[in-house]
Amino acid sequence: MELTAASKKVVVFDYGFGNVRSAERALARTGAEVEITRDFDRAMNADGLLVPGVGAFAACMKGLREARGDWIIDRRLSGGRPVMGICVGMQILFARGIEHGVETAGLDEWPGAVEPLQAEIVPHMGWNTVEAPAGSRLFAGLEPEARFYFVHSYAVQDWSFDVQNPAMQPPTVTWSTHGKPFVAAVENGPLWATQFHPEKSGDAGAQLLTNWIGTL
Repeated sequence: MELTAASKKVVVFDYGFGNVRSAERALARTGAEVEITRDFDRAMNADGLLVPGVGAFAACMKGLREARGDWIIDRRLSGGRPVMGICVGMQILFARGIEHGVETAGLDEWPGAVEPLQAEIVPHMGWNTVEAPAGSRLFAGLEPEARFYFVHSYAVQDWSFDVQNPAMQPPTVTWSTHGKPFVAAVENGPLWATQFHPEKSGDAGAQLLTNWIGTL
């Protein structure tokens, strides 16, 4: 598969939670210049910041705050600088996560709660299709039957985004289904995120990352 994204500098933020090497390889395939680091200045000055995440919501939030990742993400978004979250790196962008009855505050970039999947089989592990809305930039050029790789037991399943200012555009939300529909991806100005792992999703994931790099 030939990829066409122009070379950009991307930092994979290393706060101890996430498949940083897999993300590095997948981003390098797009033609991006990729660095794994938690260095504040490098993370702030990169064209794009990718925030991976694997494990428990509370542990990821603790690690992110200890690495000042919460502050970096907030500062980047305040300046319109692109950030992309993957898996738990997406979940922590919401207001809160609820695991084993314990509620943990997230970054609150989006309202909503990350809760246990309502399905007979958990975790949701394997390939699944998504329902991307018309006009999605993240899924541009991908066929509706494209499949992506998921590994998760929690997700945002009930979400509505009330935009108070008519001049503001609501997020572009992509859904998938495992037992019950859940949020699979969000595009919201400079902040994009996926519940699935594009770095493990073959050519479809590579095209999706190329689409993101192309917006930087």
